[in-house]
Parts: sequence; C-alpha cells; structure tokens
Amino acid sequence: MKIRAMLLVIGMASGALAMGQQMAATPPMGWNSWDAYGLTITEPEFRANVDVLKIKLLPFGWRYAVIDEGWFFENPQDRGTPDKLRYALDPHGRYVPVPARFPSAMAKTGMITAYVGRTPKLEATIEETSFAALGQWVHAQGLQFGIHIVRGIPRASVERSLPIEGSGFHADDAADQADTCPWDPTNWGVKDNAAGQAWYDSLLRQYAAWGVDLLKVDCIADRPYKVSEIRMIRRAIDRAGRPMVLSLSPGPTALEHAAEVGGLANMWRISDDVWDVWDSGKKFPQGILGHFDPMAAWAKFAKPGNWPDADMLPLGELRPVPGWGAARSSKLTPDEQRTMMTLWAMARSPLIFGGNLTQMDEATLHLLANREVIAVDQTATESSKVFGEGNLVVWEARIPGKGLALALFNKGDAVLRVDRPFGDFGAGLARSWQVRDVWSAKDVGVARKVSVDVAGHGCVLLMLR
Repeated sequence: MKIRAMLLVIGMASGALAMGQQMAATPPMGWNSWDAYGLTITEPEFRANVDVLKIKLLPFGWRYAVIDEGWFFENPQDRGTPDKLRYALDPHGRYVPVPARFPSAMAKTGMITAYVGRTPKLEATIEETSFAALGQWVHAQGLQFGIHIVRGIPRASVERSLPIEGSGFHADDAADQADTCPWDPTNWGVKDNAAGQAWYDSLLRQYAAWGVDLLKVDCIADRPYKVSEIRMIRRAIDRAGRPMVLSLSPGPTALEHAAEVGGLANMWRISDDVWDVWDSGKKFPQGILGHFDPMAAWAKFAKPGNWPDADMLPLGELRPVPGWGAARSSKLTPDEQRTMMTLWAMARSPLIFGGNLTQMDEATLHLLANREVIAVDQTATESSKVFGEGNLVVWEARIPGKGLALALFNKGDAVLRVDRPFGDFGAGLARSWQVRDVWSAKDVGVARKVSVDVAGHGCVLLMLR
C-alpha cells in the first residue's frame, strides 16, 4: 500500500509538471511592469496596460501580464531605507497586495505592533487581501496573470512568529536567518526542512487561489543559486493543483545547472538585468552585446517547457518610474532594437516586453507585432549560432514547413558589407534559396549567396525556403 501511495504521489507530481510544461510549450510572451514602473505599479496602471496588451498585442501571442516586485509595500518609495518600509501581510505571514494601491484586493485591516510577547522592528499591517479579483479580471480579458516574489519568508513574519497556514509550524521554524539575499532586505531564506516545505506549500496554495499562471521567483537562480528552495517551490506548485509557469531570476544561471533547472523550472535567466544599453562595460546593467556568447551556449537547452531567458525587452517608454535609471524613452537605437528582437527570437527566449504599453508608439508596436519574427521565436524547433568572424555573427533557426531563418548580426560600430555564399554558413545551406528580408518585408528572389550591408549594431533577418 505504501508503495502504491508513493507511486500515486509521484504520478500526480509528474502530471502537474507536465501541465506546467504544456503552459510553456512555446516561449512565454507578455508584459512585465518592472521596466516602466519598478516597485510602484498600482491597480489602475496595471489595468490600463492590460487593456492595451489585450487590444494590440494579444492577437500576436503576447498573453502574460505580470506584476513585478513590491506589490506588498505600502511605501515603495522608501525601498532604499528598509527600516522605513511598511509591509502588508496576511494572518499567516504571507505578503498580500496593499489595498491602497490595489483597490480590488479589499481588506480587513488591523495594525499589529506585537505578537506573542515580541516587539517587532518592522512595520506591517495584517490584512485579509487578495489578488483573486484582479486575476479573474485578467483571465476575463483572455490573458494570463503573473506575479513576482523574492524567495524566502518575510522578516516581518518571522519577527511576529506568525503561524504557517495548514501546519503546526510558525514562521521562525522555517526561516534560515543566516541566509539573506544580497540585494533584498525583505526576506530570510527558507530552511530545507518540513517547516520550510510547509511555508512554500502555504504560499503556493495562496497563489493558486489568486489564479496565478506565472510565478517569477527572484534571488534564486544566481547570487545565490538556491536549488533547495527551487525544489521546494516546484513541489509546492505540484501540490497546489494549479499549473504555473515557474520563472527563475536573476542571472546568469550557471551553465552547469542546465539539467537541474530544466527539471524544475520552465524559464530561467541566463544574464544579469538587461537594460537599454548596447554595452555598459560592466556586469550591471547588461547590454545587448554581452548576450551573444551566453545565448549561443544556452541555445541547445531550449525546448518545450524549458526556455533559457535572456530577460525583458526594455523598449519603448521606460516611465514613469523604471526599475533602473531615470524615466526615459529607450536609449537603444532602431538598429539595436531590431537586433534585440531578432537575437531573442533566434535563441527562442521568452519575449517579455517591459515598456509602458499605454505610451507605446507605432515604431515599438511594429517591433513587437512582426508576425515573421514572432514565428521564429514560437515555432522554430532548433536554433544555433552557425558562424562567427570578426564582428559578423550568424544564427540559423529551423522552422517546420517554412524552411529556415538566417540572421546576420553586426557587433561592430561601422556598416559591415556581407557578400558570401550561403554555404559559408553551413554545408547544408550551399544551394539556391527563395529569400525574403523580414525586417524590410521584401522578397529578394532566388539566390545562392547573401549580399547585404548590415548597419552597425544592426542585423538582417532572412527567411530561406
């Protein structure tokens, strides 16, 4: 009987993971609030962006709407001075949306200044609020709902020794107070024990009730890599009864962990945070130039249910309060923006737009709504870098029933003349092809060679049939 019960549990977990992978059968596409709103997104702002997502981008496959970090802060503007932050928690120590920022969350509120004889230093309100209504509304638009969390358990909950829902444990039983996220002051790590698993089980039951379809977990894929917590979260998702795409951040995830993260998550970051720079010369922010090598190394691991994630697309209007830097229009040139879209598509990365949708101009819409580029990202069965010489980098992606895509990138500053037989990029290309230039939307005709000028930091994307 014990063996049969164990097999049943294993089967249920495998089935839940399979459902999650079906949700990520192709690279997830959508919008995330971080690049435009940072920690400050409110429900009216979120709904306004979702309205545009539904009307202008959903027809092209962009379907996830994700609220990024900080939805549980009453005063996100004080993130730089953590002692001033005020958190919203439920009676079981889980973060909940702040009703002043998310009115549909509703609330029964009570200030808790002490719990079981303790005097907490961190301010928090105990609120019975929920993203359930907002999640239902997102689903009613034909879209999928996502949220961001930082791994771990709230320090404010540990201070109050709040009970973990569905268990006999308390927050301080689960917390590893020797484990901190280097850049986040809100949480402690979680112990790899029964109390830790009970914490994540409780958390994922909460998110399932909210209708969450994509869970982005931060401070877990690198700096530090916390596979014990990834495993606990995976188990908790499987037990929660609602398939969710599991996204891991930040990057770069080490290549040596490829098989491990592929067995536990659906997408994982392969670079540090990407912003609107070609090359910052630093690890942070990451520019486009620094993506060519890691994306080539990770390409072979892309498959249904598993997508190496090159991070969000910082295009369009990065305002009013971007997660890094001052409010601005993306500083990437038009050529750099096409290169970003093309490289992400050729590598079959998730496509998550970060700009303010309510301020999207026609040029940005043209980038995001190119069906041929999206088809490369969503339908290619394999892709890889096939050639590199000087500033020229060439990628190939095979698209069933439609031939293949060939992308030529110029990493240099000056215009690069490329005049070479297709066979230079691979023996299988050494023949005549019907050629279409995707970004210029022109049919070139039949050719055995490529003869193009590639702008500095630019690219040419050809469909060969």
